[in-house]
Amino acid sequence: MPLLARTWNVFHGNADPPERRDFLEEMVRVASADGPDLLALQEVPVWALRRLGGWSGMTAVGAVAARPRIGPVPWTGPLGKPITDVHHGFLRSAFTGQANAVLVSPRLRVLEQRTLVLNPRRFRREQARWLGLDLVTRLAWAKERRVCLAVRVALPDGGGTALASSLHATALASDDRVPDAELRRAAAFLDGLAAPDEPVFLCGDTNVAPSRSRTMADLRKWGYSAPGPGIDHVLVRGLPATEPYVWPEERRRVDGRLLSDHAPVEVTAG
Repeated sequence: MPLLARTWNVFHGNADPPERRDFLEEMVRVASADGPDLLALQEVPVWALRRLGGWSGMTAVGAVAARPRIGPVPWTGPLGKPITDVHHGFLRSAFTGQANAVLVSPRLRVLEQRTLVLNPRRFRREQARWLGLDLVTRLAWAKERRVCLAVRVALPDGGGTALASSLHATALASDDRVPDAELRRAAAFLDGLAAPDEPVFLCGDTNVAPSRSRTMADLRKWGYSAPGPGIDHVLVRGLPATEPYVWPEERRRVDGRLLSDHAPVEVTAG
């Protein structure tokens, strides 16, 4: 049974260019309208995690990356939303935090979920020494928590299981080796979780292009499908997969408004 897997960084619900209100519900409805089997989302406001299932008609699994805060004080997502409603384009995730999510088709059944922090202190310290990172880069890397969410699903008609993920690596324009190290950490995490011959979908915003990623080249040797041209990817191992398809702008344009500053990317596997 072919599986359609899609990933989208929803830019905290903002349009491009950002506007005062959010368009997250419109984004989720657009991304789920044709019934994908797996839909990985990044930069989801924490308050929205409980609404994703209702908007999409899919089973929603989420993992909080950056917790909502008011300055140094921990806050809750629902309380942060009214503040952000003043101007979503300006405030973005300042008070709502952000999360990753995997939405699963009703045809599939969620069995378990696991979350890995991509940039914990010990990992940053070890990699900084290995890569020879300067102090400015080390501090920038520590600024925001990043995670990889993994979800195991049961395929229909006794077709076994598959492992799907949603990751969002650190964005550091000054050094692509940082997100590349996080991508390798995520791939090793999924490799450790996957059962023998279990299909794996490594999805998300890697924040590094294939031309600048040593890890992407190594993942091909691990059996993963070819990446797309940008930084958002659906990489598949264990099933034959189509070439990545990047949505044209017209497909994510609603009422003349371009949704998100990223385009959805998808692959059909099986």
